[in-house]
Amino acid sequence: MDFSEKAFIIWDLDGTLTDPADGITRSVQAALRHFGLSASREELLDFIGPPLAGSFAGKFGFSPKQCEEAIRHYREYFSKTGMFENRVYPGIPELLRQIQAAGKQNFLASSKPEVFCREILDHFSILEPFSQVAGSDLEGKRAEKHAVLQYLLEQSGIDPAKAVMIGDRKFDVLGAAEFSIPCIGVLWGYGSREELEKAGAAAAVSAPEELSRLLLGK
Repeated sequence: MDFSEKAFIIWDLDGTLTDPADGITRSVQAALRHFGLSASREELLDFIGPPLAGSFAGKFGFSPKQCEEAIRHYREYFSKTGMFENRVYPGIPELLRQIQAAGKQNFLASSKPEVFCREILDHFSILEPFSQVAGSDLEGKRAEKHAVLQYLLEQSGIDPAKAVMIGDRKFDVLGAAEFSIPCIGVLWGYGSREELEKAGAAAAVSAPEELSRLLLGK
């Protein structure tokens, strides 16, 4: 597949553009304290990528009501501190601008609330290269990747046949597949090559420079 022919580049955020591990795990730890629970950073890395409600339910057996309460406490910490306990992967700002300069468009599709996505991108000075940012809402709607992508496609009017997804987890690959959008998996995030290939990733790359060659043909 010639990815250099794709005009619309749809990015995941966590584990793809930025490394949010410290902020996310500390936000989860802040939420768990309200339930008298604790967990190490390493135990909570699975929270990076999928929707929060499913992670709290799957990891700790929380009921829907407990998940709502946990997410509220999570966001109290995340909105003030956690979102900035984060870092942009080296080479990403340059690649975003190279894509923009080549006449292609960058889009964001994240399970994170859209308001937080915008704040994070703006904080790290990488909001400007994006034509549109799509995320979930604070009520938990559009939390699944396929729902975020559907919202993005409806709002932007972009042709899925001219799009490619970039992400680090199987959720990105599987969500994009629902719209016949190929996904390039990145190996600097939190999914393994095995996870990405099993989900059906069209390719997997180890560095932004390698991704640049696929997307720009140089």
